[in-house]
Amino acid sequence: MKKKVLVTEQIPESVQNYLREQVEIKTWDSSEQMPREQLLAEIDQYHGLITAKDKIDDELLNRAKNLEVVSNVAVGYDNFDVEALKRSQVIATHTPYVLDETVADLIFGLILSSARRITELDQYVKQGKWKKGIDSSLFGRNVHHKKLGIIGMGRIGEKVARRAKLGFEMEVTYYNRSKKEQIEKDLGIGYQEMEELLKESDFILVMTPLTKETHHLINAKEFKKMKDTCFFINASRGAVVNEKEMIQALEDKEIAGAGLDVFEQEPVDPDNPLLKMNNVVTLPHIGSATAETREDMKFFAAKNMLQALNHEKPDAVIKELQ
Repeated sequence: MKKKVLVTEQIPESVQNYLREQVEIKTWDSSEQMPREQLLAEIDQYHGLITAKDKIDDELLNRAKNLEVVSNVAVGYDNFDVEALKRSQVIATHTPYVLDETVADLIFGLILSSARRITELDQYVKQGKWKKGIDSSLFGRNVHHKKLGIIGMGRIGEKVARRAKLGFEMEVTYYNRSKKEQIEKDLGIGYQEMEELLKESDFILVMTPLTKETHHLINAKEFKKMKDTCFFINASRGAVVNEKEMIQALEDKEIAGAGLDVFEQEPVDPDNPLLKMNNVVTLPHIGSATAETREDMKFFAAKNMLQALNHEKPDAVIKELQ
């Protein structure tokens, strides 16, 4: 008898067919999240769960008597209560690697859009405001040969550093819990303590995972150390930054602008002051969202699931459970 898998993310027919070769699946086909009450009521039927948003905690795991594996369609897994998973002995996986280049592309889009005011000036033209030659009021700032500081040098940070160093001839430094000496050697980049990185960088990119230690890692104190010409980029998780204090820093012109793919509340509140700022580029947490990459991520999540159910070691078990 085939094992049963619940899929609460929309997945393409190709991935469904791949799963059906080995397991019986039930899919949740709405773009809205499956209601928590329904998930809790049904989870005891399933041996596997493929998700990206559902909170995996004691409440769910205590009801999931047959659950063997949870497969997240994302690199991050802040929806996982890792300690609860350890207690339950349920395997938990995620989907690193396949989205690194795609997210790095988007990050560079945020850097360029922020510095060269691309989204702002797009609206300037479309709203019929371009009625004469350009003047200094429309000028942006250079990206090439500027200094990029990266906080959190993981795989995506490395891809961004490569683009910055080799494509735009930027000076690149990074701060990380541990030094990446091979990357330093390969790319010609340097390590800096965070305080120096904050003070000296023209662009600051935050790419740390969201943990108890990194919650509000960047707050008023950090923004005050930045140059008033600095552009702040966040494509990690919204809560890594104290959003209210970032808004204050922007209003006080302590920094020049921001490029944001993530927010503390998602979807973002329509009344959020960031949405009214011309010097802030706002995206709907779309870092890995290209058709090709999302399908690759869902295949990877499905592969992790089947490996676990077949008592093989999945390719990407979360590090805390390895």
